[in-house]
Amino acid sequence: MAALDKGLRHDMQIELQTLQRQLGITFVLVTHDQEEALSLSDRICIMRDGQIVQIGSPRDLYDRPGSRYVAGFVGKSNFFEGRIESIAGDTAKLVGPGGVVFVGHNSSGLGIGQPAIASLRPEQISLMRGAGGLPVTVVNRIFLGEHTEYLVRNPDLGPFLILVSRQAEAGEGSFEPGDTANARWQDGAALILTTNQ
Repeated sequence: MAALDKGLRHDMQIELQTLQRQLGITFVLVTHDQEEALSLSDRICIMRDGQIVQIGSPRDLYDRPGSRYVAGFVGKSNFFEGRIESIAGDTAKLVGPGGVVFVGHNSSGLGIGQPAIASLRPEQISLMRGAGGLPVTVVNRIFLGEHTEYLVRNPDLGPFLILVSRQAEAGEGSFEPGDTANARWQDGAALILTTNQ
């Protein structure tokens, strides 16, 4: 379906899903288009170098990737390196450069003091004016219709992406390259992964 325009591709995806439900048959779809895989699949198999890396539902792979590779392959993700400072159950607190804190699911069973990576999806980060949060400078802005993608830079963390919905942007206003703002995310939003995956 790669040769189809976006509207026709969407219509074909709905038609394929309808056929699959009506006929009760299994489709095997081989694609490099992550959006297509997420929208059409009940189960997805991610492969790397001829080996299966992770199998799961689209939601599982997106929300709970088992490795940095899967987190970066399925959708967009920001990665921040640091060390595990504390653990409570299956939640870890990672401290990154400049003392920036990330709290999230410790999917790899890492221990205190170990190096790790916090994975944070661009849509999990808010971009706001006013005090509070992580100070950033807007580097670039791409209007995507329903969302605006901002590339921002923090002196300690470097560049990372933020995806802002039109609704959020209507309340906060849009940002231009060169503007200063604050990035915020909820505790627990990050996923803590090992550095070697």
